[in-house]
Amino acid sequence: MYTDSYRMLILAGPSGAGKSTLIKYLLANCKDVYFSISTTTRPKRTGEIQGQHYYFVCEEEFVEGIAKNQFLEWARVHGYYYGTSLIPIQQALQANRLVLFDIDVQGHANLKKIYPKATSIFITTRNAQVLKERLEQRQTDPQEVIAQRLTNAFGELQEVDKFDYVVINDNLEQAQEKVLCVAKTLSYKQQMFPKDALCAAWKGEIL
Repeated sequence: MYTDSYRMLILAGPSGAGKSTLIKYLLANCKDVYFSISTTTRPKRTGEIQGQHYYFVCEEEFVEGIAKNQFLEWARVHGYYYGTSLIPIQQALQANRLVLFDIDVQGHANLKKIYPKATSIFITTRNAQVLKERLEQRQTDPQEVIAQRLTNAFGELQEVDKFDYVVINDNLEQAQEKVLCVAKTLSYKQQMFPKDALCAAWKGEIL
C-alpha cells in the first residue's frame, strides 16, 4: 500500500444534524470499515455506551493523553475536550480499511493537515429552525445550551467551503444514499492509483 493511498471519510457538522444516524447507515452498508470512536470529557448521555459511542474520560486523563501525543487531533468544544486516538487509526490504515470519522470542524481542519487527501462531508439542516427543533426533541439540553449550540452551528457553517461535499439532511433516506455514494467512490479516487505505480505497470509492455 502506498503512503498516499488511503480511504478516509470525515463527517462533520453541527450537533443535531444527524451525523450519528448516517454513520450507522454507513457501517451497516460498507465493508471493512473502521469507525474512529472519539474520546471526550463530556458527561455520558442517556443511552450512550462506553466504547461504542465515545470513550468517556475525565479531564485529567485527557490532558495527560495530549501531553503524551496520543491524539491524532483534539479540540475543546462547548467546554469539553474531544479527540481522536492515534494508534488505532494507524493500524486501520495499514490494513487498508476505510476509516470513518465523526468530528467537528476544528477536528476536520486538524485532520486534513495530516491527511490532506481525506474526503469530507459537511452535514447540516436546511436552516436554524430545523436544527433547533431537533435539539429540543432530544430533550438533553436546557434552552441556554441549545441557544449556544445554534450560535456555534452558524460558526461551523462558515467553514463549509473547506469540505468536499455538503449534504442537507432533510430527507433521511436521500441523505443516507448520498453519503453511501461518496463512501463507495473512495476506492476509485486517483490517490488509490498513484501515477508512478500506473506508469511502472505500463512501462515494461511498451518500452
